[in-house]
Amino acid sequence: MTTSPRPTRLTDRKREAILRAAVAEFREFGFAGTSMDRIAATAEVSKRTVYNHFSSKDELFTAILWQLWEASRSLESAAYDPARPLREQLLAFIEQKLRLLSDASFIDLSRVAMAELVHAPERARTMMGRLAEKEEGLTTWIRAAQADGRLHTNIAPADAAHQLQGMVKAFAFWPQVAMGQPPLSDNAQQQVMHDCVDMFLAVRARRP
Repeated sequence: MTTSPRPTRLTDRKREAILRAAVAEFREFGFAGTSMDRIAATAEVSKRTVYNHFSSKDELFTAILWQLWEASRSLESAAYDPARPLREQLLAFIEQKLRLLSDASFIDLSRVAMAELVHAPERARTMMGRLAEKEEGLTTWIRAAQADGRLHTNIAPADAAHQLQGMVKAFAFWPQVAMGQPPLSDNAQQQVMHDCVDMFLAVRARRP
C-alpha cells in the first residue's frame, strides 16, 4: 500500500494505525469477516478510538479505498493543456492510473468490494460510487479537448472517458480482480498504455 509521510500528531498516528490494521483485516477476512473489534485489537487502540475516527465499518472501508486512490496522484487536478499533444497528455494520465492498478492492496480491496456487490449491493454501490467521483478528471479533460476542437463531439465526455478507462482496466484491473492474475509488468504496462491511447485517439481525435 502506498504510504505518505508519517504523521506527527498522536490522533493522526492512531488513525494511520487503524487504516493499516483495517487493510490487513479486510484483505485476510473480507468485509463480512472483519469486525471493528478485530481492527481495534490489530491497531492496538480501543474500540472507542476506532469509532472516534470512523463511524462505521462501511466508512472505514471506503476511507481505505479513497486513501489508495489519493496516493496514486492521478491526473485529477491536471488541466487540459491546449499547447501539448493529446497523446502526450493521455499517456501521462494512463501512466498514473496504472500505478494505482498495480498496487496489490488496491486490487485486493477492490476484490473485497466486488464481493460485496453480491452480498450487499446497495452498500457496495455506495462505496464504488464515491470512488467513481475520483475519475471525473479524465471526463473534464475530454470535455475541454472537445471544446477546443481537438476531439470529436459525437460522444458525451463521460462516455468517452469510460471507453478509454475500460480498455485499460480490461488488461490491468479485471483479470487481476476476477481471475487472480498478477499485476502487469512494467513492459506490459507500457504496451497497454500506448495501445489504449493510440486506439482511443484513432477514433476520437480530429484530424488537423
